[in-house]
Amino acid sequence: MKFHQFKIRFVENKKIFFGISIAVLLIGVIFNVIFGARLDIQFTGGAIVNYSFTGEINTDELAALVEETTGKSVNVNESTDIVAGEDGTINNNVSIEFAGNDALSLEGQKAMEDAIQEKYPDNGFQKLESDSVDPVNGEKFLLKCLCAVGLAAVLMIIYIAFRFRKIGGWSAGVVAVIALLHDVAVIYFTFVVFRMPVDDNFIAVVLTILGYSLNDTIIIYDRIRENRRIMGPRAEIGELVNTSINQTLTRTINTSVATVMAVGVVVVVGLVYNLSSVVTFALPLMFGIICGCYSSTCITGPLWVVWRRYRAKKLDAKKGPSGYAGKLQNRNH
Repeated sequence: MKFHQFKIRFVENKKIFFGISIAVLLIGVIFNVIFGARLDIQFTGGAIVNYSFTGEINTDELAALVEETTGKSVNVNESTDIVAGEDGTINNNVSIEFAGNDALSLEGQKAMEDAIQEKYPDNGFQKLESDSVDPVNGEKFLLKCLCAVGLAAVLMIIYIAFRFRKIGGWSAGVVAVIALLHDVAVIYFTFVVFRMPVDDNFIAVVLTILGYSLNDTIIIYDRIRENRRIMGPRAEIGELVNTSINQTLTRTINTSVATVMAVGVVVVVGLVYNLSSVVTFALPLMFGIICGCYSSTCITGPLWVVWRRYRAKKLDAKKGPSGYAGKLQNRNH
């Protein structure tokens, strides 16, 4: 089967691609400054109480009621059971989270339950469970997650540097990680823009996208290495990268579209059944896949060319008249 061969000038249009990325990141920074990130109690510590109920409620009214009763700031998240119970009733679930050092005493829980029962007597509120996370343990968990991401980035640089040492492995590895950090930033800003709590789903999405995006980047690097052997060592690096990316673009687009469609179905199911834990994983994952496809094709290759040309220019400057730049200067004279 013969695929369509694209002829996009990625290297020549690098300023456009870089500009799009900078604009997206700036928008994310603006949202982050205005609204900030919502850290889950897994990272900040705090308490969580889960209830089941029937019918419909207004979560904003419930949050206001709990805050008035307990005097503490809360986050309220609602979800719906997919499978009905034995009596055919579909139960709804609501989690009430108290972040930070706002531990809820037994007296506070009793007062909150009494207020909820009085406010919603016909909704059959039943307490499912309550749990608490120490702030110190939450900070340790966050630190371990960040260390895991950092270690993954270091190992990626070493792996790419070794595997693609014939095309300047260390530069290829560093550029790949820069593109991955770009993807991580977009994922983080997705959580900020959609006001989703940054929890263990964030770490799971980041690690998933690191592997997904890196796979696309490695395929491009592999094609660059193969084309350098075919086109010869004197091939112009910009043309080499353009050719390599265009040859892999059809495969990258097909894979990304299929994956985004599958994850999109999960997002729709999560929204229909109000499964917040599913949505907070699948929605950022979908944006991460799109961003990973973009960064591996439009950012990694052109940025690597910029790096290689800059290094070549510095080497020529050190060589003086004997270098490539020097030869051009003598030729002009």
